[in-house]
Amino acid sequence: MSAPLRLMAVHAHPDDESSKGAATMARYVREGVEVLVCTLTGGERGSVLNPKMDRPEIVANIAAVRKAEMDRAREILGVQQRFMGFVDSGLPENEDEALPEGCFALQKLEDASAPLVAAVREFRPHVIITYDDDGGYPHPDHIMTNKVSVEAFEAAGDPDRYPGTGDPWQPLKLYYQMGFTKERFEALHEAMTERGLGSPYADWISRWEDRPAKWPVTTRVPCGDYFEIRDQALIAHATQIDPDSWWFVCPRELQQEIWPTEDYHLARSLVDTDLPEDDLFAGIHAEDVSPACH
Repeated sequence: MSAPLRLMAVHAHPDDESSKGAATMARYVREGVEVLVCTLTGGERGSVLNPKMDRPEIVANIAAVRKAEMDRAREILGVQQRFMGFVDSGLPENEDEALPEGCFALQKLEDASAPLVAAVREFRPHVIITYDDDGGYPHPDHIMTNKVSVEAFEAAGDPDRYPGTGDPWQPLKLYYQMGFTKERFEALHEAMTERGLGSPYADWISRWEDRPAKWPVTTRVPCGDYFEIRDQALIAHATQIDPDSWWFVCPRELQQEIWPTEDYHLARSLVDTDLPEDDLFAGIHAEDVSPACH
């Protein structure tokens, strides 16, 4: 194609881009695709999940620390990245707990979507990836991320909507990330158990017993060769990821053998494509690709 393909990944917090779809992005970047990560909040209310980083000076400067971690992960993945400027909502301890005033999840949809619409119109992605309407898990910022991603996909091409945010641009495909599926964890659990390695996934699998899959996997992107880059990006988020945690218990070589893909559900498509797919850009042809404005 005469112009590069462009992929936008929309995430709620710093570190989400490295735990969801990172190997996919690393692969496409190295194949010449332009990739932009849009991070909707700064992760200001995130807990320090790595005991080695749970120190007063870290907690006191968590916003700046997480921004620096994001910079490092961006460099490792090779992507572009922008913060959309909203404030982390935090994760309520129970469903009756009120969210903080002014946080991202309490924004009006139009206000929350406008910066992303502007980013879509400037970067002009052909494909957008984000979370499903449950947020992947029910964090209020993840659920809101789905809402603004869908809104931006549907509104960015309409010249009558969101005036003052740039020239219209219509993305062609919208995907939901499906990396945390029962099928995947069962396969890894069985493989580790058969090899006598001991599996950390039994608890994860039990959580799916009463939660049938809502969205089928339509697209599996082969990216096992980029799992090492994914892991390096994850570790860059040192406040959130303990390198000695369950994230890294399953040997990388075993993951590459048993489940060498990252998986998605095709939620919207304006091009014809045959399912199942192995490429997020399947069905997009040269005439669909034009230069970016940025």
